[in-house]
Amino acid sequence: MTHLNPNPTDTSFPYILGWDSALESAFAPYRSAGLVPGRIARVDRGLCDVLIADDQFADVVDINADVDIETDAGTYGAAEAVTDRDGNAGGDADALPGVAESRLELQVRERRRKRLRVVRADWSAIASSDPTRNPCTGDWAAVACALDDVVPPSAVGFTAVTTIRALLPRRTAVVRGSAGERSDGQVLAANVDYVLLGISLAAKPDAGRLERLLALAWESGACPVVVLTKADAPHDPAWVDEVVALAPGVSVLVVSALTGAGMDELVALLGSGTAALLGQSGVGKSTLTNALAGSDVMAVASTRSVDEKGRHTTTTRELIPLPSGGALIDTPGLRSVGLFGGEAGVDQAFRDVLELAASCRFADCAHSSEPGCAVTEAVAVGALPQRRLDSYRRLLRENAWVASRSDARVAAERQREWKLRSRSSNPARP
Repeated sequence: MTHLNPNPTDTSFPYILGWDSALESAFAPYRSAGLVPGRIARVDRGLCDVLIADDQFADVVDINADVDIETDAGTYGAAEAVTDRDGNAGGDADALPGVAESRLELQVRERRRKRLRVVRADWSAIASSDPTRNPCTGDWAAVACALDDVVPPSAVGFTAVTTIRALLPRRTAVVRGSAGERSDGQVLAANVDYVLLGISLAAKPDAGRLERLLALAWESGACPVVVLTKADAPHDPAWVDEVVALAPGVSVLVVSALTGAGMDELVALLGSGTAALLGQSGVGKSTLTNALAGSDVMAVASTRSVDEKGRHTTTTRELIPLPSGGALIDTPGLRSVGLFGGEAGVDQAFRDVLELAASCRFADCAHSSEPGCAVTEAVAVGALPQRRLDSYRRLLRENAWVASRSDARVAAERQREWKLRSRSSNPARP
């Protein structure tokens, strides 16, 4: 289920980024307390960039106009430096002294949208020991704005005392399992309508990796879309057919950010929604982001010609408002795609297996050696590849293992909390 702008003619914030009546209802208590809604565009340790309506501040900036940016180091134009404090002209907007995160700020200012700006906010007050409950790119937040007529604004409206007081409930969340021995999940993006799975056609797609990505995307609650990038590169047309077969019920788009092929179809599909872009380094995520944004908002690096693997150009998750409406969350390349519990995503990714399983003689068929198993019969006659059945079983086992680790962690945390409460209520207890 997607949550697109319910009123496409309203290009004001927050509606342009997907705000709707449900969010407004959830935010009502915070609005009564004097807080304002904001959408988190980037998260750092203890601080984050938040998009808010510009009229919450005294130094209003209308990004439909070519206005100046006032910073501690001088006054600068929206696209280039104008003057410094001494009145000297010239400079490079991408290297403005005193302007934090100028790439994101300039991209926001280039959009033809109404009264929107980026502020720097402290989220340490809501920090949780559970990383999945901490702010993530795409979250909607209740923001306490600290600027007033007495305190002059700092660089481009950034101030360390603007704070995140609460996060609104997430409608969707892309969560992967943490690497190593930890049982925590890692939220890659929140409140997205689409999960774009970038797969390069410059090399043969990895079937197992795509199946993992599809399970991850389906589990998020958003709509997966496979985007086959670098269509301009020499490739076997059969690869596209193989990907389509691996993604039942999923739109598969073949695009080239270089030639523009397929881009109109992708823009039309996204509409005014929010999309998260996932994939390995080197699949062309940053190039695709730049094409959708209409400008070079992300750095681009070349791939190694030996194996078509890329370098990590994108190092943080960042929400980019798009000129066509909606937003795109670009993410760093994923080296590993660990699942984080729940069988719904795996079942959706392997719906062809489930459709066969519906004809098995036994409802609890394990699809191994049971008589009357429609799944193994399909494998025997070549209707279902053995590799795909093996992949399905592997992901189910992984999900079960992750769930058991998570349950053990939750139980241990509850036990620790119980002991702390017991000690605090009985000071005499050692």
